Amino acid sequence: MLDHSTTHSRSRERDARNSEGVSFTQIKERPEKEIDKTKASFWKIILFVFLGVLILIILSVGILFYKYPLVAKAFYNFVVPSTDQITSKSGAVNILVMGKSGGIHEGADLTDTMFIVSIPFEKSGISTVSIPRDLWIPDLRAKINSAYYWGKEGTSYYTVEETGGGISFAKKVAGEVSGQEIQYGVVVDFSAFKDIVDSIGGIEVNVENGFTDNLYPIEGKENDTCKGDEDDSLARETYACRYEVISFEAGVQKMDGQTALKFVRSRHAEGDEGTDIAREARQQKVIKAIKDKIMSAKVLFSPSAISKIFLIIEKYVETDVELPTAGDLARLAYDSSGDIHQNILPEALLEHPPTSPIYDNLYVLIPKTGNGKWEEIQKWFTSAFENRNTSSPL
Repeated sequence: MLDHSTTHSRSRERDARNSEGVSFTQIKERPEKEIDKTKASFWKIILFVFLGVLILIILSVGILFYKYPLVAKAFYNFVVPSTDQITSKSGAVNILVMGKSGGIHEGADLTDTMFIVSIPFEKSGISTVSIPRDLWIPDLRAKINSAYYWGKEGTSYYTVEETGGGISFAKKVAGEVSGQEIQYGVVVDFSAFKDIVDSIGGIEVNVENGFTDNLYPIEGKENDTCKGDEDDSLARETYACRYEVISFEAGVQKMDGQTALKFVRSRHAEGDEGTDIAREARQQKVIKAIKDKIMSAKVLFSPSAISKIFLIIEKYVETDVELPTAGDLARLAYDSSGDIHQNILPEALLEHPPTSPIYDNLYVLIPKTGNGKWEEIQKWFTSAFENRNTSSPL
């Protein structure tokens, strides 16, 4: 008598084999075991790579902090911020930022760009106010853009010991004009400005008003006598070889460092763009563009880009901010970076007096209420910083 169960079992076993005698059951089972082993090996590799990278990061950070303890302190202050080290009666920290052309030519230490950055402790909203470089300072008998220079060199009225140095003296003068307590100062060589723009791959700037400047100074030719223009007496008399013509068309433009530098430094444009007020507005446009680009994920999370920016700052920036304090200030600025408001000192508060020996026969600006009378300007500064959300947002 046939055992049907045995017969069916053998039949199934025979059907489960191919022509080469290989069991299909085996074919199905073996890959599953291999996949399990492969998965285990894969996760082991991932684990080892992760641990290796983590160890390298810890070692690198440890070595960095060991060699540069102030960097470690600045990093800690950024992560765990405190305003205890910052003395302020107004509940905000004010920083005077100045830009100079640098180099070895005459006027290299004149700070043609000056603005105060005010960062509050408790509420968001960074305010910036540009200061016209041609503002006349009676006590100094010079324009405000020379305060940093005279602070470094000393004057017939003040010794270097009395000025406290370039940054200290510039803060004192700007504080008297604005009526604000200024805690810190920063001087940036324009070479840094150009190099930073290039290091982040350029910037996009919306040029609201196109302009042409026929007298943009060529670097290195400040003292050229133009002897090469022997066939052109007018060119020799006007020193035309010292200048180039630059033009900007209205609209959004991609700018490299050199182009951006020319855009913000141009002072002899035709029409309204040739005024100091217009130049200050252009400077703030470029500062906004740089800020936006640096805060973008492409730059912010690029170790290479951040490293380049750090080296540029280290080379071209002078400041009285201690590195640990820089961590606190950086965190304050970061927390309010989405709410920045720009201000320009209104033309209505200023006037251009007739050329006079009183002002060394220079083009200057003075308060409309009178030379050296800063009261109305100080009131305006106080209002601008107290009402941070009423100015033009960056």
